[in-house]
Amino acid sequence: MTMPDGQDRQGYEVGYDETGNVQIVEGRPREASQEVVKATALDGGCTAGAATMEAAAREAGKSDILDQFAQDYPQGPHDQPQSMCPAFGSLRVGLRMKRVATVLSGSACCVYGLTFVSHFYGARRSVGYVPFNSETLVTGKLFEDIRDSVHEMADPAKYDAIVVTNLCVPTASGVPLRLLPSEINGVRIVGIDVPGFGVPTHAEAKDVLAGAMLNYARQEIAAGPVQAPVGGKSDRPTVAMLGEMFPADPMMIGAMLAPLGLAAGPTVPTREWRELYAALDCGAVAAIHPFYTASIREFEAAGRQIIGSAPVGYHGTAAWLKSIGEAFNVPAAQVGGALNAFLPAVKGALEGARIDGTITLSGYEGSELLVARLLIESGAQVPYVGTACPKTPWSADDAAWLEGKGVKVKFRASLEDDLAAVDAIKPNLAIGTTPVVQHAKERAIPALYFTNLISARPLMGPAGAGSLAQVVNAAIGGAEKMSKMKAFFEGVGRDDTAGVWEGSPNLRPDFRAQHQKKLDKAARAAKAAQMI
Repeated sequence: MTMPDGQDRQGYEVGYDETGNVQIVEGRPREASQEVVKATALDGGCTAGAATMEAAAREAGKSDILDQFAQDYPQGPHDQPQSMCPAFGSLRVGLRMKRVATVLSGSACCVYGLTFVSHFYGARRSVGYVPFNSETLVTGKLFEDIRDSVHEMADPAKYDAIVVTNLCVPTASGVPLRLLPSEINGVRIVGIDVPGFGVPTHAEAKDVLAGAMLNYARQEIAAGPVQAPVGGKSDRPTVAMLGEMFPADPMMIGAMLAPLGLAAGPTVPTREWRELYAALDCGAVAAIHPFYTASIREFEAAGRQIIGSAPVGYHGTAAWLKSIGEAFNVPAAQVGGALNAFLPAVKGALEGARIDGTITLSGYEGSELLVARLLIESGAQVPYVGTACPKTPWSADDAAWLEGKGVKVKFRASLEDDLAAVDAIKPNLAIGTTPVVQHAKERAIPALYFTNLISARPLMGPAGAGSLAQVVNAAIGGAEKMSKMKAFFEGVGRDDTAGVWEGSPNLRPDFRAQHQKKLDKAARAAKAAQMI
């Protein structure tokens, strides 16, 4: 643009003061970085593939985040999540918190899917979205739009915090959420990256946000006094709990802690910001869900001891209460009194709700090992347990107990692992994710969806001991009905020929061959990349 003084200055708008005369030293962009980012933004976006996205993110300056993800959430046999988008986990955590706004930065199709699923699961809250196109993504205008958005939203009368989440494409393009102000008008700004090529499951994405919030809260505590919990500070030492649980479980845990002179602290992820302070003020942390690695790191930085497993079943309840007693130096006689108060009730509940049958169990919630323990103590045979979550030091006791019972425990289990277990074992009941349930029912094997029908029940102490028998026994009892349904629908086709056809299905083998060539080419390229 030619200015009134006759000089040609590129990149300026028409100015009204002397700021336009400032000399600008224009740097030279790193060609490799620009090319990778542009390729990601323009040539397929989030469909570019995990390897391409990760390479772009590292070139764009996200190596430290990806390295931390690799340490916290080691990858499994598959290069991308096999469940829903991981960002749903962190989005769910933010939407369930009072006075916390959530903003997504990602491809429109991803944001649509995430908001749809969040409202399907009952989130009656708006989800913010900062749209972008290839130009705003590559030039950095997207970051400016995000910054403007949080400034506009930061109303302390409405919010305690605003969570901004980068999805795959903004992460791969290096959108620097760390440059956002840490607070605006007293409203905390928390920026996180949750790419599908770095965070394997939506369960672990919950930890990404929970860990970031705990880190922020820990720095606030170090800086000076903070708000007390709404219900006031407990007069007894507390045990904070890690992992989303059925609402009755924290109350049951609190009842079992009372004879020890202890109280149940907040459950992380919390429901409001000030609960984070109370959680960090605990005496010890119960890692009910043992994969919350980032959150555990923050608790350990605050000097808190981490206790694995949970009070599930007779043996689990006994071992867990003893571990809690040791952590708080509770006298042995007092621990014994708590055991005598609750173990008979747990044993009675288990004996009154027996399960007879062989069950395969798989899921991605993180509580699969606990559920398997409860099923086995209820009388079921459970030869296989698959969890999409990784093995951690805090899941070791549960894994050892199950393996001692002859159970094959598979961490970072793939869908293929779970399906192979169903086919090989042919159980009386398959508990798993949606595709596992579908696979089992196609074979006339009764099946239950883990998330809605199993994890949505109490598991802890006496209340959890008999909670699974009714739904599990009812499902096993439906085997004859499944066989009748399979026979009724026999011959109607499957996969791309599913349905009732008046004539022969139009199979188009030429399309199949063309698609197979693309798959073979992609496989050769992936193998070549591994050799490099």
